[in-house]
Amino acid sequence: MNTYGLAVESEDQAKLRLQVELEFVQCLANPNYLNFLAQRGFFKDQAFINYLKYLLYWKEPEYARYLRYPMCLYFLDLLQYEHFRREIVNSQCCKFIDDQAILLWQHYTRRRTKLFTMNNGVVQMEPNPNQNGTQQNGVGGQKVT
Repeated sequence: MNTYGLAVESEDQAKLRLQVELEFVQCLANPNYLNFLAQRGFFKDQAFINYLKYLLYWKEPEYARYLRYPMCLYFLDLLQYEHFRREIVNSQCCKFIDDQAILLWQHYTRRRTKLFTMNNGVVQMEPNPNQNGTQQNGVGGQKVT
């Protein structure tokens, strides 16, 4: 207990809480999970809404660097708005958001690959020094360098 009569969190408890909050925040990147929470009434509970507001600390760079799915921060921001919390209960809305996220990831991946190729030079193909024409590294007759 500290001077205010509140229990002090141990280092192990703080690590566990950070891991649990990290996992939960990353789950918010899944529109289907948001739909699940909305259908069960979590977004009508003021305590849960306050918890979502508390989780905004994950936007700070010192915490955001641990996130594997940064899209979760976008959805965490949207969950601060009552209108979004009301609409995500609709399965069609959820499906639309999910489809748009997939399209974004596909476009982003293609664009990033293209930029990476342009910045690092085009992949060069050289003739295979192997004279019998057998496959080397899964590419018949050519070696990727």
